[in-house]
Amino acid sequence: MDDSGCKAEKGVLYIVATPIGHLGDMTYRAVGILKTVDVIAAEDTRNTARLLSHYDIHTRLISCHEYNESERARQIVEQLASGQSAALVSDAGTPGLSDPGYRIACAAIGEGLRVAPVPGACAAVAALSAAALPLDRFLFAGFPPKKGGPLRAMLEDLAERKETLVFYESPHRIVSLLESIRNHMGDRYVVLARELTKLYEEFVRGSAGEVEAAMRKKEKIRGEITLLVSGKPDEKPEIPDPEVLEAEILSLLPDNPSTARLAAMLAKRYNCSKNDMYQAILAVKSRMET
Repeated sequence: MDDSGCKAEKGVLYIVATPIGHLGDMTYRAVGILKTVDVIAAEDTRNTARLLSHYDIHTRLISCHEYNESERARQIVEQLASGQSAALVSDAGTPGLSDPGYRIACAAIGEGLRVAPVPGACAAVAALSAAALPLDRFLFAGFPPKKGGPLRAMLEDLAERKETLVFYESPHRIVSLLESIRNHMGDRYVVLARELTKLYEEFVRGSAGEVEAAMRKKEKIRGEITLLVSGKPDEKPEIPDPEVLEAEILSLLPDNPSTARLAAMLAKRYNCSKNDMYQAILAVKSRMET
């Protein structure tokens, strides 16, 4: 393997994405950079230590979390200015997306130092890629507020957005978030992605009320959750191109064997007749059988 670009350069801060679950999602370049930087700043050194052990990486590890990020930013910038290299990692995924990292990157750039991304796993993008929702535009909303007032204000503001919305949420608050979405944004079509890339990866699709009901039936909800919410529907129906609609139906059929239920789901998404969607699904199923 050509390791060009896999070795750290002096004076550079690398923002390194790490797996969100499956350790095989670590890139060759990320491993090479983490092996050759002078120091790795990690959100939780215990979690990162397990990852480093798996890849036989022995680089010095320091903590960098929300409570010490400002102090760490100063220290790391000093090290970079002296000619050392550093990598920033979070517990999982890409640093800076609802994780520490913003202050360090800003401090380095403010001093004229180079900040280089080492791309890889990202829960938001992973969920979007398999959701069968419009991807031409989306809005990353991160973790929503915990308190009712700020949460309601946020959802009411986002209710007017036409983009697909992306939220991160913890398992013990997801039911409450779905209920709030239903109350303040309408019974939108949503996709809940849980335990992405892990053994028990799960996608739950349907209206906010349907997914909320499915979550309430679980004895215990585990794992980090990415919730995708369809944007505000257009006032007039906008049925997609027949080939695009057929591809979408084919992607949804394995998880939605009921023609009537899938028709209702798609009709709500495109603000059109359930019967039209029902007939479109029957046509797709007929072509599958021939």
